[in-house]
Amino acid sequence: MKSHIKTNKRAAFTIVELLTVMSIIVILIGLLVPALNQVKRYAYEVKQKAQLKSIDTAVELFNSEFDGYPDSVPFDADGVEFCGAMRLCEAVMGQDLQGVHPDTVFRSDGTDGISKILYPDANAVTLQAYRDNLSMRKGPYLPLESANAFSIRDIYNNPGPFLPRHFVLCDVFRRVTHRITGKKIGMPILYYKANTANTRHNVTNPDDPENIYNYLDNQSLLLLGKPWDQGSGTSGSPHRLAVENGQPGIRFYLNTKNEKVTTASRPYRADTFILISAGYDGEYGTPDDICNYEWKYRELQQ
Repeated sequence: MKSHIKTNKRAAFTIVELLTVMSIIVILIGLLVPALNQVKRYAYEVKQKAQLKSIDTAVELFNSEFDGYPDSVPFDADGVEFCGAMRLCEAVMGQDLQGVHPDTVFRSDGTDGISKILYPDANAVTLQAYRDNLSMRKGPYLPLESANAFSIRDIYNNPGPFLPRHFVLCDVFRRVTHRITGKKIGMPILYYKANTANTRHNVTNPDDPENIYNYLDNQSLLLLGKPWDQGSGTSGSPHRLAVENGQPGIRFYLNTKNEKVTTASRPYRADTFILISAGYDGEYGTPDDICNYEWKYRELQQ
């Protein structure tokens, strides 16, 4: 009669089998991570294009209300720095993000240039005066919750020539650490308005006074460099869209040139405006920039 002896021994993986399985898992992860990063990057690009479309619509609403697009010149009437990116934000959100005042002349100090404060502090006027001021406003043309509006001091340690309180619309690529919340925010959306009285797009002479677009409209902002490169009281290296190989503005004209026009040098959107996001890498003037036109990155001729 056979006896059945129970044993506590169980089949187990050998060390060789475990190492083999772990090696396979590592290889699979190595193959999947780049693919997942590509999917994530593509999703951000789709989201960025949607944001630019929303800003496009907001600027068109401003145009319809005020019978013209907001200027993008780099200085206000007093010669104070107030660049295209800041003018864009005021046009669609107002300087305090509660709507643009109909009497705006896009001054850095937020006045009409005479005696009226267009964007008063609620604590500096009576409650009725503040309500009356808000009732005159137009917009905001973008929802505040999704506008990605941040003050310049929230992006740069050293805001350079700009008043720290001024707002800009930021893109969806979160690369900058907010100085108070510690959360990641995007880079400013650059805004350039076309001068339809001009006829040129001179890719060899950025300072041609007949150029339809003026690269200087956001030059001071671009010269602040990358915020993560800024040290205490210093600026980071300028973006390639500002200066490349010692040539100011040359990258802007090269990459905004409309290649479909063969009889003359013409920019994209020659009768409206250009919006530029710094893209995934956070630097303007690189191949991953996203714009409200078909961005074509071209290398400089050596």
